[in-house]
Amino acid sequence: MHTAGMRTGNAAPRARGQRVEEASEYYLQQHGLHAIERNFNSRGGEIDLVMRDGETLVFVEVRFRKNDHFGTPAESITASKKRKLLQTAQLYLLAHPLWRHQPCRFDVIAARPGENGLQFEWIKNAFG
Repeated sequence: MHTAGMRTGNAAPRARGQRVEEASEYYLQQHGLHAIERNFNSRGGEIDLVMRDGETLVFVEVRFRKNDHFGTPAESITASKKRKLLQTAQLYLLAHPLWRHQPCRFDVIAARPGENGLQFEWIKNAFG
């Protein structure tokens, strides 16, 4: 049984994560990418954003850190997380035959608080 306190404790990080993903999507759109899907889930993994950059399908991992005390947002992506992202991308391509033969890449959006809102670092082809 869920209590109100338990939901509240988990709602704030989830809501912040959703806001960061939405802001990241908008940032990428301002740089010419086109949104295809947000939060693609499959067994064992999730892809935050699926976008198109010309003919290239772009799988985007969004990372947020309040500060760099424990590493940068991009450094928080472990080898295990990379494997899960690759597996989830393969499942995405199986579920969406239209994209199977298009070039693909993995980008990372590293977001941090800035003076005027979020500050973004866009790492193209982060796993290449």
